[in-house]
Amino acid sequence: MGKVKIGINGFGRIGRLVARVILQRDDVELVAVNDPFITTDYMTYMFKYDSVHGQWKHHELKVKDDKTLLFGEKPVTVFGVRNPEEIPWAETGAEYVVESTGVFTDKDKAAAHLKGGAKKVIISAPSKDAPMFVVGVNENEYKPELNIVSNASCTTNCLAPLAKVIHDKFGIVEGLMTTVHSITGIVN
Repeated sequence: MGKVKIGINGFGRIGRLVARVILQRDDVELVAVNDPFITTDYMTYMFKYDSVHGQWKHHELKVKDDKTLLFGEKPVTVFGVRNPEEIPWAETGAEYVVESTGVFTDKDKAAAHLKGGAKKVIISAPSKDAPMFVVGVNENEYKPELNIVSNASCTTNCLAPLAKVIHDKFGIVEGLMTTVHSITGIVN
């Protein structure tokens, strides 16, 4: 079986972290990135120099042209399309799309990626209507026929596994948590 081919829509914090994980695995392949708001030069800079994970040292990353990044010798197609249904995922072979813009978080909006040729969409934010899965909590409920799913939020992925262990062992009647978040482009 060949590698699973993945496209990323939105090359902000989450999109770049997803790319870092993909590029360190042998069973998946990053084939395309879409972000209409940043250039390939800026994508490269932000990817190389991460304030939390440090400088990228696995293989060279450079801009081939305004439509292609090179991770080592591996070309990754870059698009700058605002409307997800116009992103030609099929041209790159992307089977799965990670929707990490924070904008297309409901099933109807995320389904636009399917029109571009993707087979599955994983929303990297909470969704009002897509089923949500958190590893260590409910990933066993995933069914292969689901084409659009949510991986919930960063906060949920941090809190839910711990809360599940405590709840399963002792029971939780009530809880309170606080999250501190750095400023982002979508904070009002």
